[in-house]
Amino acid sequence: MDFLIIGGVAFLTSILTFFSGFGVGTILTPAFVLFFPIDIAVAMTAIVHFLNNLFKMGLTFKDINKSVLIKFGITAIPLAFLGAWLLMNFSNNNRILYEFTIGDKTLTIKLVELIIGTMMLIFAIFELLPTPNKKVLKNNMLYIGGAVSGFFGGLSGHQGALRTLFLLRSGLTKESFIATGIAIACIVDISRISIYFAKLQSISLIENYWIITSTTLCAFVGAFIGKKLLKKVTITFIQYVVAILIIIISVLLIVGII
Repeated sequence: MDFLIIGGVAFLTSILTFFSGFGVGTILTPAFVLFFPIDIAVAMTAIVHFLNNLFKMGLTFKDINKSVLIKFGITAIPLAFLGAWLLMNFSNNNRILYEFTIGDKTLTIKLVELIIGTMMLIFAIFELLPTPNKKVLKNNMLYIGGAVSGFFGGLSGHQGALRTLFLLRSGLTKESFIATGIAIACIVDISRISIYFAKLQSISLIENYWIITSTTLCAFVGAFIGKKLLKKVTITFIQYVVAILIIIISVLLIVGII
């Protein structure tokens, strides 16, 4: 069941990532959380997210805007390290904040789940906000965009929503917007994965090799289809659908249902 659910989520969200402006990790993390502790779920999602982004970068490499990539990367890398470090330290102290009972089931609200769920909810609300007329951002705003998306990418794996808000105002073409966003996500993934592995020494991700592999392959197929459908899908509609879904999942995570 875990292979089916997580693989299916990876496939569908990998298609959506070409249109919505945020990646597989935004929705895949909650799918992993259904079967794994939050810190392991985020780490496994990061692996799939990174490999899928490498695959997508191979499909879109020629459209990357190197100038915007560098400006984002300068601040995204160190802040991604910081966010990932905070995640690992939070997970070591994932204390129970509140417990309540519904019927015969006891639900537990924990610190990390509350933080991650709250951030997902905030990012989803950002996606639902009307997008003003696109304006070309100054360099300092791109640095800020890199810092913000890098930090939250390291802390929760959900970097894409804020990254999109900045990149949409960077004067990029549709193709460059997608390709540059993918490249930035790869940079953040490299930073945070190194921290995850350093802190999760007692946990063997090798035991979950097959689910990571199958999920990654599902994401590859979704990315390939997404590339083919890019010119045929309304971006705004998909952004709203995905944002609403994230709100539902984040609320369930916050209250301890998942």
